[in-house]
Amino acid sequence: MAQEELTQEEGKKKKGGLLKWIIIVVLLAALGVGGWFGYKMFFAAPEEDPAAQQAAAEDPGKPAEQLEGQIVALPTFLVNLADPLGRRYLKLGVEVEVRDAEAQTALTKYEAKIKDTLLLLLSSKTYEGLSTMQAKVELKQEIADRLNQIIGNGGVLRVYITEMVIQ
Repeated sequence: MAQEELTQEEGKKKKGGLLKWIIIVVLLAALGVGGWFGYKMFFAAPEEDPAAQQAAAEDPGKPAEQLEGQIVALPTFLVNLADPLGRRYLKLGVEVEVRDAEAQTALTKYEAKIKDTLLLLLSSKTYEGLSTMQAKVELKQEIADRLNQIIGNGGVLRVYITEMVIQ
């Protein structure tokens, strides 16, 4: 009788251990599929066929989202913000994506105008005016617009904020 009880307990333990391993394998598989899906959705670059890339490069009339250019770093800007007490400052690092080598050359040629324009723009901002995500997106667009006014031809495709400190 005692022998039968031991055999039944061992059978239950084996079944419980097997069930535990099945659950672990299923969870690992689900995590793997979820990780792959998350990578594809959020981190992987969108796949484009080479013909579409070639057509975008040849047609400057295409929207900026479809063009890829060269990234150019601008100097870091450090300005006092236009707050009432004047005690806050902004440190901003910016890189811009330009359409072609001509636009890249224009950024260097007009460096003084660019610095002046962006310093005036940034120093006109307030802490509250830069604290939301929408305000940061609008700032990027304002910077792109000002740069395109200086270098012309819609040479600046995108603006990337690489460093932003408000204190």
